[in-house]
Amino acid sequence: MNNSLLKEILAQLGSGEIVPYLGQGVLRGVVDRDTGKPIPADSDSLILAMTGGQPMSPRLMYEFSRAAMHLENKKGRSFIERFLTQVYGGDNWTPSAVHQWLTSLDLPYIIDCNRDTQLQHCYIAAERKHTLVVGAARLAATPYRFDLYHFADGKYRKIALEQVDTALPVIFKPHGTPLPKPGYVASDADFVDYITELMGGFAIPDWIKLHRKNKRYLFLGQHFNRDTERMVMSDMIYDAAEPAGWVLIDQPSDKERKVCERKNLQLIEADWSSLLALANPSATEVA
Repeated sequence: MNNSLLKEILAQLGSGEIVPYLGQGVLRGVVDRDTGKPIPADSDSLILAMTGGQPMSPRLMYEFSRAAMHLENKKGRSFIERFLTQVYGGDNWTPSAVHQWLTSLDLPYIIDCNRDTQLQHCYIAAERKHTLVVGAARLAATPYRFDLYHFADGKYRKIALEQVDTALPVIFKPHGTPLPKPGYVASDADFVDYITELMGGFAIPDWIKLHRKNKRYLFLGQHFNRDTERMVMSDMIYDAAEPAGWVLIDQPSDKERKVCERKNLQLIEADWSSLLALANPSATEVA
């Protein structure tokens, strides 16, 4: 049954009515070219990378944002930003087959909840003009919780809301990115501010609010076991179609089942790599 449903999703994906929503799982298989170490993507891996491999207390290990808040209080905000830029700002990671595949589809809108640059580099390599929306938190100078960039002629240029070419494809990075300018939603304080502004309508540009109406979402590598993941998702998919889309999770928890039911998302008990295998059988297998 899963294969037939996945084939139906693939058949509809190119229409632009389905928005891919990328979570940490899609970075599985991405490794450092020199050391072979996997890119830190999930919460535990990020925390251990941030502490030099030293586990924190169970309370802090529960979620990266909580651990980041603890170290931000001790070492300052700049420590968190430097760490995330060091992890994700380099170009020594192996390419990801799923990001390359999505790039080949030339989709109008993709939400990427990771802080890496794989998808951006794929668009840059394809010389594809696009608008980059980067989530931001705790800003005093603007009512908005996002930065906007226009990519063309090999470089990003920061733009104002009124300068956006709404016909261009969009990459939305709600949790931030090091490219072109490092900026992140990372600690508990960041998420409190960002989610509050999401709920108030100030963290999503107006043209995207119009564009996203009645869209369906395809969740790849995304889990919903933590409050921040669920709350960001809930507002990002506001005004979705009925049903709101599909979630691919191989072994979902009871909590994830309830979230999918509540948000009217169809749960497909399969890994995202199953979809990639159908779409691109020649793609390199992930670990």
